[in-house]
Amino acid sequence: MHGWIALCGAVALTLSPGARAEDRWISAWGTAQQLAPMPPPRLPPRPAGEARPAPPPPATPSPILPTPERLQDQTVRMVIRPTIKGSVWRVQFSNASGGEPLRIGLATIAKSAQAGAIRADTSRALSFAGQAGVTIQPGAVVFSDPVALDVAALELLAVSIHLPDDVAVNTLHPLGLRTSYVAKGDRTGDAALPGADTNRSYFWLSGLAVQADAKAGTIVAFGDSITDGYGTTPDAGRAWPELLAERLQGDVRTRHLSVINMGISGNRVRRDGAGLSALARFDRDVLARPGVRWVILLEGINDINFAAIPGIPASEAVTADDLIAAYSQFIDRAHLHGIKVMGGTIAPTEGTWLYSEKTEALRQAVNQWIRSSGKFDALVDFDAVLRDPARPTRLNPAYDPGDNVHPNDAGNVAMARAIDLVRFRRD
Repeated sequence: MHGWIALCGAVALTLSPGARAEDRWISAWGTAQQLAPMPPPRLPPRPAGEARPAPPPPATPSPILPTPERLQDQTVRMVIRPTIKGSVWRVQFSNASGGEPLRIGLATIAKSAQAGAIRADTSRALSFAGQAGVTIQPGAVVFSDPVALDVAALELLAVSIHLPDDVAVNTLHPLGLRTSYVAKGDRTGDAALPGADTNRSYFWLSGLAVQADAKAGTIVAFGDSITDGYGTTPDAGRAWPELLAERLQGDVRTRHLSVINMGISGNRVRRDGAGLSALARFDRDVLARPGVRWVILLEGINDINFAAIPGIPASEAVTADDLIAAYSQFIDRAHLHGIKVMGGTIAPTEGTWLYSEKTEALRQAVNQWIRSSGKFDALVDFDAVLRDPARPTRLNPAYDPGDNVHPNDAGNVAMARAIDLVRFRRD
């Protein structure tokens, strides 16, 4: 009898969906949800009569638009761009920072048309364990059931969700760089959303997985505002991770690879601020993503600059050794999961109000370690690509949108072109 039970169990395991060779998934698109608001600098009391320099007004307008604090009986439609082709998909939602459960009443995915419209003939209802809706508990992540839709690489899709309850907008990616649409009522199946409010954020939408063969894999671009695409043109796909995806899809030898952008504007390596620190979110945004083969790491300038704010507590100080120890952790943790790491050098920032000889010396020390340590599996020298040949401590004027930090569209093109695709062809 016990032998019969064991045999039945073996047969059940053999026939389970998880054992099918074709049931393999990789990340086709993703965004890093912001888990904590950026706190104001914790400055000590100012002595009587002492003047403290204030940050200058921004040289360029922020691409981050205001978002609603709460939503109720509204549909949110968000445009995404998968970086690899496929025909079976699963959509990922996160309530990672929500203080209350999130109920999605209905959700759809469709091919995107202009101005928030969709191609109605391609609209597919999403389900969750066979149900039309889902409740996501605080801190949890859910994937939809598989849905069939033939999609070309880099083809725009639209994910629409209806939120029937009054819910706080706590989990989002503020800098989506693609226009999102918010309309009253359940409009998930509507071909167009006339009169909808617009912004550029992703609400609770955190990923898209595609069924893929054994050769396919994902490259994670892991970083801060430069990776996030802060200085690029909205609705144009000009951030360097998207441009890298275009290069990969343009080469028959690398079309099996996707790219997902896990940048968060304002993110720091060692401390929370705009989202959890890079060290704290590495599991969520890299290791937990399906199919990851490589991560391209570009973080550190916010740690350097934040510590330079006048009056900042000594506990916020950072050294080159601090950042090097953190980078070593990224590399070691990735290698434990069979993931390779390409290190990116930090670009110059002369001209910003926090720049000094001290911050520059720190940046140079970190970059020297990235170039020479041998710890990384590969290197991309973003500093060499982006700096002004006539003055290497500042951005090349051709790549500077005016804030001395964030590369513009042309700078992002240069960054994407600097990445050696041969590294990825070997895997």
